[in-house]
Amino acid sequence: MKNGGRIEAAIQVLDDILNRHQPVKSAMRDWGKRARYAGAKDRAWVSGLVLDSLRHRNSLAHAMQSDAPRALILGALRHVWDWDLKAVETALKDEHAPAPLTGEEREGLLLAPDPTAPPHIQGDFPEWLTPHLERVFGEDLVIETQAMSVRAPVDLRINTLKADPEKAGKAVKTAGGKASELLVNGYHIPAPDPSERETSLQTIPAYSKGWVEVQDAGSQIAASAGNVQPGDNVLDYCAGGGGKTLALAAMLEGKGQVFAYDIDGRRLSALIPRLKRSGAHNVQLCHPKEPESLEVLRGKMDLVFVDAPCTGTGTWRRKPDTKWRLKESALEKRNAEQSEILDKAAEFVKPGGRLLYATCSFLAEEDEDQVTSFLERNDQFKQLDAASEAIASGQLTEAGAQLVRQNQIPGGAVRLTPRKAGTDGFFFAVLQKAS
Repeated sequence: MKNGGRIEAAIQVLDDILNRHQPVKSAMRDWGKRARYAGAKDRAWVSGLVLDSLRHRNSLAHAMQSDAPRALILGALRHVWDWDLKAVETALKDEHAPAPLTGEEREGLLLAPDPTAPPHIQGDFPEWLTPHLERVFGEDLVIETQAMSVRAPVDLRINTLKADPEKAGKAVKTAGGKASELLVNGYHIPAPDPSERETSLQTIPAYSKGWVEVQDAGSQIAASAGNVQPGDNVLDYCAGGGGKTLALAAMLEGKGQVFAYDIDGRRLSALIPRLKRSGAHNVQLCHPKEPESLEVLRGKMDLVFVDAPCTGTGTWRRKPDTKWRLKESALEKRNAEQSEILDKAAEFVKPGGRLLYATCSFLAEEDEDQVTSFLERNDQFKQLDAASEAIASGQLTEAGAQLVRQNQIPGGAVRLTPRKAGTDGFFFAVLQKAS
């Protein structure tokens, strides 16, 4: 495909997302079915342009004076991909390209970023979130949220049950990976140019052998705060796809048990092939249709990990469409769920055991507010220094240890952001039950 045809395809896909309310994956899949002639590079190009237009939706609409899919796509070419005006005009002369530029569109493409625009325009987030984000970031609001609008890297966790970092690292380097600056058992693959196709990790032998798992560095750091030791009994109470379940199992070195539970049995079942590939033999699934398997664990766990359902604001780099679908009512619903989940999960902590609460969110209402409310309701728990727990696990490098110290908030919890940590947005706090 020529660039003009790719641009027209991106406009069609974005229209399906914004006006027909399709998720990005569904919209791309449907377009792919219609465009059988499109190759892998074409799909990567179109997908990259669509995602970047969503990442920068507010600022692009402000510059182009229109939030129509065509305006956003053309604006992304100029203001995000750094095409000059001539390159855009040339592409629009291709066969199957959209109509030529209008005078208003040319003006929008030539405009510089507006430093006087409101924070939600400069930072590309829903306007209703402004007071919530100001509470967390203060004067750094714009620069923090702008860092959430860039393309995210790929982080890998070396599965120490099957390989050491040196052995697995040699294989990962073929995909452009390099050792993580933050994690002893981590590797990092920088984000490629938006128009380029990402490396498919499933094609790397190290992945099929179970030597590596895809897991954001922030998620790995949060798991390290569990500071589990071989022989511990651990409950991953909101296991989901099982990324942290596998990380905790590796930290146990095959000794002790990890019990994985999730209210959604389908998500839990998806963990089975990952378990087989990982070689983790000390993981037991607690299916929601078999409540007795969870009930027998009450009051017996050394660690209960709660990766609570949340608004997912910390994942905006990877899922930019979700920030525009987020509503204030969803935050209120999540807050109620988080409180209920914390209270239920606490019942499984043994005397002297720990409760690790984490979210992939940077909103205080989902983070420190939940911890404070929980401690007010449960006086047998106290908050520990989460940074110290993560450091004591031995999973962090010196730079990683310094990072969690620098990102502690009052009370002892840690909040990571793309700007400050280079990770997804994450929050974690460690609470200990009285002996």
